[in-house]
Amino acid sequence: MIVLITLIFATTAMVLLIERAANDLLVEKRSYDAAHLRLEAYSALETTIAVLEDFRLANGSLRSPSEGWSDPLAFAGYEPAEGRKVEVTFQDESGKYSLPNVTQATLVNLFKAWGVSDSESGKVSDAILGWMKKDYVASSAGAPEAEDYEREEIPYAPPGRPLRSFSELGTIAAARDLFYDETRQPNELWQRFANAFSLYSFQNPSINGASPELLAGLGITDTAQQKQLDDYIHGRGAYENKGGGYFKNAQDVSAMFGAQSPASALSTQISSLRIIITVREGRSTFRINALIAPPGGATIPVVQTNQNSGTNQGEPTAPAENAAAAGTANGASQATKKLNYPFTILEFRENDEMPSPLQPVSS
Repeated sequence: MIVLITLIFATTAMVLLIERAANDLLVEKRSYDAAHLRLEAYSALETTIAVLEDFRLANGSLRSPSEGWSDPLAFAGYEPAEGRKVEVTFQDESGKYSLPNVTQATLVNLFKAWGVSDSESGKVSDAILGWMKKDYVASSAGAPEAEDYEREEIPYAPPGRPLRSFSELGTIAAARDLFYDETRQPNELWQRFANAFSLYSFQNPSINGASPELLAGLGITDTAQQKQLDDYIHGRGAYENKGGGYFKNAQDVSAMFGAQSPASALSTQISSLRIIITVREGRSTFRINALIAPPGGATIPVVQTNQNSGTNQGEPTAPAENAAAAGTANGASQATKKLNYPFTILEFRENDEMPSPLQPVSS
């Protein structure tokens, strides 16, 4: 009986030891795979950036992958290591509106297109702008004021600087009622807002990377024009046989929308471009997500501080959800001067959770 009990304990201990050893080996293998795939991902990223720079120098700017750089690795003749697959995808961040530079008219136009009433559109627009801009004067009845925040359970004050994260919408009076449900979770309008805006600073958004909300922000609610733009850029519908297209200049835009259309004021150049590199080998995956800006392109928003406060003016403030990446951008700014790197890195993340592909949302 004693021998049997001893065997049972020994067997149990052996099984636990084997399970723990298997887990340790799995962790070591994943670390080994990540280290090797990481090198491949960085090599692919550098090759991609080199191709983009070639096109930028040749054409004067970047406008669209349809210019010929949609598959930069094939263009450069890049071959990954045997057994690996490397994918490169692009997202034009400048196809959105720059939230730090947004106007009340753009916000109101978007909210109205989403079915929000006129009075609430004005109130929420004023609330967002009042949150971001010091000494902003609201023009809508019922727009929140500084005193409203002082009466909160935990009093606070509007920061007077651009949003660092879309989660800040949950702290803006009036806006939180529009963008969150009764359980205080982001709703569909919150997602549409995040899809329509960039947290980075640039002037006119690019029509070549148009988000589904771009024309609505200009007050263009004609669904036929919206569909025509989407078909033209993605090579669908009447443009299926021609493939994806892009606008080279304002004259091209006017030819489609008319010279008097507000769309003619949109840019045709990319201000910020997200590059996503995914390396796969068997079941192992490594991903890089980098947001870059060409010379004269998007920048990290600047906070205007009080001259009498004794603090420096023009202090950059990065989106909080990309704090590590912002540190890279700020810390690398001096290095880029030495290296003469062709692009500014606004964000840089490894193996972050990828959002679902943006889908057009019907109005």
